[in-house]
Amino acid sequence: MEKQKIVVFTGAGISAESGVKTFRDMGGWWREYSIEQVASPEGWQLNPEAVLAFYNERREGVVGAEPNAAHLAIAELESAFEVVVITQNVDDLHERGGSSRILHVHGEIRKARSTADATRIYPIPGTQLLLGDRCELGSQLRPHIVWFGEDVMHMAEATEHFRTADKVLVVGTSLTVYPAAGLLRHARQNAEKYAIGPEPMDVPWGYRFLRGTATSKVPHVVRCWLEQRSPTPAS
Repeated sequence: MEKQKIVVFTGAGISAESGVKTFRDMGGWWREYSIEQVASPEGWQLNPEAVLAFYNERREGVVGAEPNAAHLAIAELESAFEVVVITQNVDDLHERGGSSRILHVHGEIRKARSTADATRIYPIPGTQLLLGDRCELGSQLRPHIVWFGEDVMHMAEATEHFRTADKVLVVGTSLTVYPAAGLLRHARQNAEKYAIGPEPMDVPWGYRFLRGTATSKVPHVVRCWLEQRSPTPAS
């Protein structure tokens, strides 16, 4: 029997419960630089050292964090379903939590890529990426991150996964960051769809909202789905 397909769409809230600071939690100003200055192609051109330092600090926080109960529960779904995790997060907590199929639409902080050839992507050993770290072409490496003004990654593939999902679970996102948030509207009308968050959110028609934290609600939803029953808002 063919397995049902589940798409899990995650945002910063799920990682925040592991102690990973959200992008804006790094401060409206980071040291003497604005967020836009350390997260844009223009900022990279003006001061690559500041950009590298910003992401080195973020990377340290990611490396020191551990997957939480929500990450572990999502991975558990693979025992009975085909599961695709589509995440706005740049950390590797889903990977370390046990999920095997993950699309990072905003990039991956523990990887670097060539500034001469964006297809040349490399793991970063440890936490530091520095000026003078170069690819085999002799080009400086930059964080493998989608910056302001750059195209979001894997959108066509992510859209197709939403269109073919039997169930959709949305966790830890405010649904205000586009174009990634627009993926939810591609889910089938008859798919079983839930969104989890600590506060009410503006979800597309057909999604049921479950109020609560990722670590409290995601294990509940996973348990219900593994037992082939529907989660309820009151649970």
